[in-house]
Amino acid sequence: MMLSNNDKLPDLLQKLYDHTTEAMFFFAANGQILSMNEAAKQIIEPQLYEKLLEGEANSICLTCRGYTSEDEQMTCVSCFMTNPQETLTSFQLYLNTRDFGVLPYSATYQVIDKEEQVSVLMLRNLTRQTQTQEVLNQKIRVQQVIQAQENERKRISRELHDSVAQEMLSSLVDLRVLKYMNVDQDVLEKLRQTEGSLMRLLDDIRHLSVELRPAVLDDFGLEAAFRTHIKTLEKNYGLTVHFNSDLKRSRYEGEIETVVYRIGQEAILNAMKYAEVEDVFVSLKEIQENLQLQIYDEGVGFNVNDFTPQGTGLGLYGMKERVELVGGNLTIASSAQEGTKILVEIPVKKERATSENHNR
Repeated sequence: MMLSNNDKLPDLLQKLYDHTTEAMFFFAANGQILSMNEAAKQIIEPQLYEKLLEGEANSICLTCRGYTSEDEQMTCVSCFMTNPQETLTSFQLYLNTRDFGVLPYSATYQVIDKEEQVSVLMLRNLTRQTQTQEVLNQKIRVQQVIQAQENERKRISRELHDSVAQEMLSSLVDLRVLKYMNVDQDVLEKLRQTEGSLMRLLDDIRHLSVELRPAVLDDFGLEAAFRTHIKTLEKNYGLTVHFNSDLKRSRYEGEIETVVYRIGQEAILNAMKYAEVEDVFVSLKEIQENLQLQIYDEGVGFNVNDFTPQGTGLGLYGMKERVELVGGNLTIASSAQEGTKILVEIPVKKERATSENHNR
């Protein structure tokens, strides 16, 4: 519809006033409310509505809880009503609403008639945007915490491997030299005992270094990291892990690789500790541009809907949270005596680098 003149403008403005979802309050010079549209009426508590229309100065304060300044979330200092002839745009205001308590609004306060000193306050509900922003901020915080944890794990792992382990190796060499010197049998036996203790401690440090952050994950990728981890489990704990993968040396974003490895590590550990099985089946594949990790056991299982967390690992919630951070899905299927299946699916870019040109 084209307007050739302004004849229909008053009618259109009336329709806007009546039907817009933005609340509109019209004020006189002293802050007295002259009028409010239907959207504004829906905000106000019924017992306050009549008081607002009685003509009390600055009566909007009965429902307003302040605006957001550079110093405070909600404040009344330098309120827009203290200078009613000043136009203000895009500030955040909080009102105590009739049904939902205190809610945030995007506000514009504008002088529309300087001679009559009439102003209008227009409000747009920011609840949905605020909730969305809070969810986003929470995800960003979790990502930052996880990244900080992984960076610290990497630092400690390298420190153990490059410094502590090397110092212990040096001490072991010194001990072995002493064994060939002229020492009596008691001293020689003590040296052998000390050597054995240091060897066991060195193995523990190497194992701890790998558990903290396996260098093979950063250097060669997921498949190599899983094979190394599984080999260690089978050697130290007697668990048989049937591993199937078609990734070879394929590489993905660092965050994705970390998430998949940590969840696989946690799921295999849980199966070993709680499923009462000697065999665990692990599959790692890329299917239709989705990286897929599946861990399955035929153990005692558990009720997914009535599960009490055990141990100090990631836990089901932590696993789910990590997968969601990289845009993936986590599915857990289990029941008593029916085993447990954990499926992780994460979308990945079609173009990916091999370990030869992967930029870490």
